[in-house]
Amino acid sequence: MFTRRSFVQSSSLLALSSVPLFVAQSASAAAPNKDGRVLVIVELDGGNDALNTIVPHADEQYAKLRPKLKLDPKRLVKLTDSLGLHSALRPLDVLFQAGQLAAIPGVGYPNPQRSHFEGMAVWHTAKFDAEDRRGYGWLGRALDPTQGNLFSVGTEVPTALRGRRSSAVAFNRLEDVLLSDPHSARLGVGPESTDGLLSFVRRQEVDAHTAAEKLAKLTGDSSGSIYPQTALADRLKTVSRLLKADIGARVFYTQQSGYDTHSQQSFAHASRLGEFAGAVAAFFADLKQSKLLERVTLMAFSEFGRTVAENGSAGTDHGTAGAMFVAGPTVAGGVVGTMPSLTDLDKGEPKMTTDFRSVYASLLEEWMGFAPEPELLKLSRPRLFKV
Repeated sequence: MFTRRSFVQSSSLLALSSVPLFVAQSASAAAPNKDGRVLVIVELDGGNDALNTIVPHADEQYAKLRPKLKLDPKRLVKLTDSLGLHSALRPLDVLFQAGQLAAIPGVGYPNPQRSHFEGMAVWHTAKFDAEDRRGYGWLGRALDPTQGNLFSVGTEVPTALRGRRSSAVAFNRLEDVLLSDPHSARLGVGPESTDGLLSFVRRQEVDAHTAAEKLAKLTGDSSGSIYPQTALADRLKTVSRLLKADIGARVFYTQQSGYDTHSQQSFAHASRLGEFAGAVAAFFADLKQSKLLERVTLMAFSEFGRTVAENGSAGTDHGTAGAMFVAGPTVAGGVVGTMPSLTDLDKGEPKMTTDFRSVYASLLEEWMGFAPEPELLKLSRPRLFKV
């Protein structure tokens, strides 16, 4: 008779509880989809200074508003005759010159929030009503109809990935989901049984062992790809390894913090942008070498921009309109949208020129092949992808 006690004694499933179930299921799939399109999200946490990211260096007002923080036009990465990227973003110039990087200035939403918590809640849910923001995230909802899989390389599953039927998991490193004693755990897997429940449990054990072994091989990956020695680069390298393993996830999400630059901004901001650009450039070089590039589009965002005027501490405070980046081989590269005016302001800050939800709509429909929600379909969309 199959009892609870015999289940606990005979099953090694408890030892395998750290292995994400859908990873196990994917590892045992007969025909993994190696051509499925993937979206990678990088959250720039803290409120990235959009004005010193996509820089309107030809605008006289820029220098007036930022006597200490203004950037030297000669050092910028040229986008157009009047716009440039911060010099720390130079590693991204390879993507820009290849027409694979879209820089989107003036991104925001109506009645913007300057609170980190409220602003991020809006971006994660694409909802403005406080009650609606208590629900599921924009990506989780989008993947619900297909019960899709989403991965967060970080300490927790962000709200953006939470759905009713989609599956989302989070971990920092591949080692976090490896078995500490795989040999002993495997010895606990019993033979097939005629008992339905026991048979199911043992199939899950086999799948989980397969997944753990597959991930263990990835920790020793030696593809030759060179990444900077930074936290974000490590996380994007993990995303690359998971893509190579074809675990079945459609969305990968990670975060870079440190953008809340209220004081002494120049060095800190340059450092954060340099880490971001170096990691993304290495990630795309890795994907190209691994022949996975055509499958991937990357989007980067922050919860808000920062004030157009610098403060008395050589920094900037919480603002409104921000900047986004979308990168990939099918992206229509260049400056997408319009740089906000620095004189026609709303409560002292630039007016948004691109609604962030319209970028979401393009990513969902044109890249991922999902139907955007009705409120997103009403928005005028930027041209993000090549025809």
